[in-house]
Amino acid sequence: MAYKTDIEIAQSCEMLHISKIAEAAHVDEKYVEQYGKYKAKIDPALLSETDRENGKLILVTAITPTPAGEGKTTTTIGLADGLKRIGKDVTVALREPSLGPVFGVKGGAAGGGYAQVVPMEDINLHFTGDFHAIGAANNLLAAMLDNHIQQSNSLGIDVRRITWKRCVDMNDRQLRFIVDGMGGKANGVPREDGFDITVASEIMAVLCLSNSISDLKARLSRIIVGYTYDGRPVTCGELKAAGAMTALLKDAIMPNLVQTLEGTPAFVHGGPFANIAHGCNSVMATKIALKMGDYTVTEAGFGADLGAEKFLDIKCRMAGLTPDAVVVVATVRALKMHGGRAKTELATEDLKALERGIPNLLRHVSNIKNVYKLPCVVAVNRFPTDTDAEIEFIIAKCRELGVNTVLSTVWADGGAGGEALAREVVRLCEEEKGEFTFAYEDDLTISEKIEAVVKKIYGGDGIAILPAAKKQIAELEALGFGNMPVCMAKTQYSFSDDATKLGAPDGFTVTIKNVKVSAGAGFIVVLTGDILTMPGLPKVPAAEKIDVDENGRITGLF
Repeated sequence: MAYKTDIEIAQSCEMLHISKIAEAAHVDEKYVEQYGKYKAKIDPALLSETDRENGKLILVTAITPTPAGEGKTTTTIGLADGLKRIGKDVTVALREPSLGPVFGVKGGAAGGGYAQVVPMEDINLHFTGDFHAIGAANNLLAAMLDNHIQQSNSLGIDVRRITWKRCVDMNDRQLRFIVDGMGGKANGVPREDGFDITVASEIMAVLCLSNSISDLKARLSRIIVGYTYDGRPVTCGELKAAGAMTALLKDAIMPNLVQTLEGTPAFVHGGPFANIAHGCNSVMATKIALKMGDYTVTEAGFGADLGAEKFLDIKCRMAGLTPDAVVVVATVRALKMHGGRAKTELATEDLKALERGIPNLLRHVSNIKNVYKLPCVVAVNRFPTDTDAEIEFIIAKCRELGVNTVLSTVWADGGAGGEALAREVVRLCEEEKGEFTFAYEDDLTISEKIEAVVKKIYGGDGIAILPAAKKQIAELEALGFGNMPVCMAKTQYSFSDDATKLGAPDGFTVTIKNVKVSAGAGFIVVLTGDILTMPGLPKVPAAEKIDVDENGRITGLF
């Protein structure tokens, strides 16, 4: 049987005009700025002017990712369509994809199979230009910083302690470390520099955590770009760049409205990476989605130790959000990989490998239920090669934790394959009230917050802070940043900082190599392991397969 590709399925969909989607989402036309027939920007003024009450908030997260795939975004979309099919008034809130993974190896972030948001090609490519605006604002600040140094450097910025990088939304390892300002006095001050990918820019995190344009401008002003010769931080506000940057971001801060294949309203906005930044769509998109639906389904990047931890400990803390239920996505195939099976060996039943791998799922579930104290359900994306015995094994193990397991077939069946999951989510929202708590409180020291995440969420024994990081922590606390939440930058492939430690490892410590402040975003970035803020392309980039015909029809995009 020949399966249609994601793009073939998306292109065969008869989309509704975006005005119809806005109407379904209870958004008055005065708040809708159309970008063609199938996309729109939504005026954030809607938030302060609507009298609608917030609906229920459902967070979709997943086990630790593997090459076998888990289908978190696909499940998020399919669950929303499933809720719609059982008669619920529902919206979905997602991140925008980065061009880096689209042209690299990971693929897009518009779902898959019959659970997608459309127009899929637009969403995965330039969409409404948000990322370009973020890149432009980032690079304007970089240009004004270097210009200040060139034009007398009255602030006394130490060029050896500049922390602000340029950015581009592309996997380009060649730009990680560069020397610029070459060519003589008229062409700038020579210094070491580098590029981040746009989704790793603090501007992305700032935009996604802002509540309004004025909040955006204030956060931009607080961004630290470097330090003076006597160790004082220099901010974007001191460079007088915040106003112009906000002007570039005026439209980008407006959430985007699109639709699922089944016509469910989808707010797709922002996209910080979860292994570098906080990995959630924008606060404004989530809040608008909550007002416009009785149920809102959202997702956070990578496994629950990264995306969900940051959603709960950073986004919910800053935005005053409380999830009503959490869905943890898993597949039999991925759990067998955590149990030591190779990707080529997943099609045959192997209960022993599943038994070795399932502690990964159980630790994530336990964290949601026992650390954050939220109602939880496990969604198993079923593949044709999964056996009944393997499914029953997962169901029994999760039942021991007091958590139900529901099979999902949304990739193949769309919303119909998510109806059972939708019913369990509704039951959790109506019958099981959580007592939401954070993994740590604001008044702990930076080191204590890091240790709390490592011990409570990762299951580690503790942390080892390198001397340079200890000095950075002391400086940040002396500057008054100690009350901020921590944003852990670590590998997405393990609970630990070692990507080879699969399953649910124990007896490990996490090495803290570097600690810096994202003062505009409002969190402390803690770097562990070998985390890159500028990825590279693989040997065979996905870009090689993408093409467009004479009619403008795109092919090869997943």
